[in-house]
Amino acid sequence: MSSDTLFDRITAYENRADPYPLYAELRESKVARQHDGSYLVGTYDEITALLHDPRVSSDPRNLTDPDESVFRDDSLPPAFIAVDDPEHDRLRRLAMRPFGPPHTPGRIDALRDDITAIARELITGLIGKDRIDLVEDFAYPLPVTVICRLLGVPHDDIPRMHAWTTTIITSLDLTPGQDRHEKRQTALEARRQMAGYFGELARNRRGRPSDDMLSALVNDSGSDGPLTETEVMTTAVLLLIAGHETTVNLITNGMLTLLRHPEELARLRREPELMPAAVEELLRYEPPVQLLPRRTPLADIEIAGTTIPKGATLILVLASGNRDPLRFSDPDRFDPTRRDNQHLGFGSGVHNCYGAPLARVETQIALTELLSSLGPLQLDAGPPPYRRSPVLRGPRHLLVTQGPGTSSAP
Repeated sequence: MSSDTLFDRITAYENRADPYPLYAELRESKVARQHDGSYLVGTYDEITALLHDPRVSSDPRNLTDPDESVFRDDSLPPAFIAVDDPEHDRLRRLAMRPFGPPHTPGRIDALRDDITAIARELITGLIGKDRIDLVEDFAYPLPVTVICRLLGVPHDDIPRMHAWTTTIITSLDLTPGQDRHEKRQTALEARRQMAGYFGELARNRRGRPSDDMLSALVNDSGSDGPLTETEVMTTAVLLLIAGHETTVNLITNGMLTLLRHPEELARLRREPELMPAAVEELLRYEPPVQLLPRRTPLADIEIAGTTIPKGATLILVLASGNRDPLRFSDPDRFDPTRRDNQHLGFGSGVHNCYGAPLARVETQIALTELLSSLGPLQLDAGPPPYRRSPVLRGPRHLLVTQGPGTSSAP
């Protein structure tokens, strides 16, 4: 087949369960120009070079066709992942102050006991059940509960967060032939409603700080000055969505991979100290973020012998780079003890995933607790139903049956 329709095939829903043969096809050409004028990049070295190239913009307003942006919204400023330095650096630095080093170095480690307690509470509800949906019963409620507590969102408001987030993520369905305009408008309205919610929450916390991140964002001026009210709103929306959506997929893809590799699953039960390395391999082997769909050069640039014109749409297929045989030996093999595993699961460069430390800890704890507390699990026959988005790829449901030998939760 022609490579100029490769993105159509990658994003077609019927290929969601196994896009990796298409990624191998992409790597043969390194850079593939599509019929709509966009460029796919699927090799590790080329993706890494572009992610570190200051001439490549993350701001969709620099696209020749800026209407390609799902989140184009004149009523709210873009979140920091969708702007370039120096504005990106300022906003990210302010958002990082209450989240991690150097200003709050113990934030993530301090959450370990809470995350473990949430995981064990959820698992207690699974013990004795013959059939479990690992997404609905565990992989979704764990990270969404954690991020809502971290931001200071009341537990009773979690269903509203779920509804808004689902609407926004649904708009990332790039299946060929669909009219995405209505989905975009619905997603923008959901984003505005969520931003308004966080704006009200933030106003109630201003001058009355507590120990949650939203309070810190509102009340900490720092050396760069405070975030504006709208910047707090868009930052909170980003943190809420990114703080659980990728982790849901990482946990679910992780359990699916382990269930398909029973010898490795059994080894991790016996040697839970291997779990950190196993999570890194899962980020390489089945990353929750498969591709970055909207980058653009600020000037004509050459990559792998192809000139990408200024303003063109660049699509960086991270999951393809993660299986590049020029970078990883035996890349289609799941190896939880793999060394030199500098994967692209959280991106790279200045826009590397802000929440990566939290996602790592949540997934390590989640998988360890599942393996140590539940008995033998068996997948339902056939591939699970996948979510519509090819960007944030993961099963919508993961149904398993639980055999005898279940232990009591700790």
